[in-house]
Amino acid sequence: MDATEDNLNEAMARHQIELPRPQVERLDRYCRLLWDWNAKLNLTRHTDYEKFVARDLIDSLAIAQFLEPGETVLDVGTGGGVPGVLLAIVRNDLRVSLCESIGKKARAVADIVQQLGLATPVLNARVQEVLAAERFDTLVIRAVARLKKLLEWLRPHWNAFDRLLILKGPSWLDERGEARHYGLLHDLALRKLTSYPLPGTDSESVLLQIRRR
Repeated sequence: MDATEDNLNEAMARHQIELPRPQVERLDRYCRLLWDWNAKLNLTRHTDYEKFVARDLIDSLAIAQFLEPGETVLDVGTGGGVPGVLLAIVRNDLRVSLCESIGKKARAVADIVQQLGLATPVLNARVQEVLAAERFDTLVIRAVARLKKLLEWLRPHWNAFDRLLILKGPSWLDERGEARHYGLLHDLALRKLTSYPLPGTDSESVLLQIRRR
């Protein structure tokens, strides 16, 4: 085991996270590939193992526990591949696709996915375009836009997916109120699935599920 993997293991141990060794090795490889690309293109602010584990891995594992075996999942606005690439690594039963509208980011994450040997399509398109052509069980969304904007984008496309899983921070209650004010939740059921502390802050992360009523 090399020093970089040691560091990832140590960061995971600090957060009481245990995963099979092959997954840890692939996550470590993902970090190095992501950080190499990050020197050329701004894909992440989490450029050490502690930040990767405390934010990216914890968020991805929170989502993973609410996905059923064999689900088709679309990561909307994947950026550098979180949570989609991590879900594909820790849950190889899932069929994960990555959606990224910015071409240079899509090309970077496609290179990362290819080097990791993952069978994870990277779709360089807006989510509306993807949903016009394909159907998914679950859309996962992290750090893309306010709830109002997301629901406006997706409102015409509910026939193309069953539910949304959205990670939000402390402002989620304000965002819910705004979405309600504009009538975007009247035919939808929003449920808080889980919440957990945001390491190093007084805030918490919240995982929301939204379905049609």
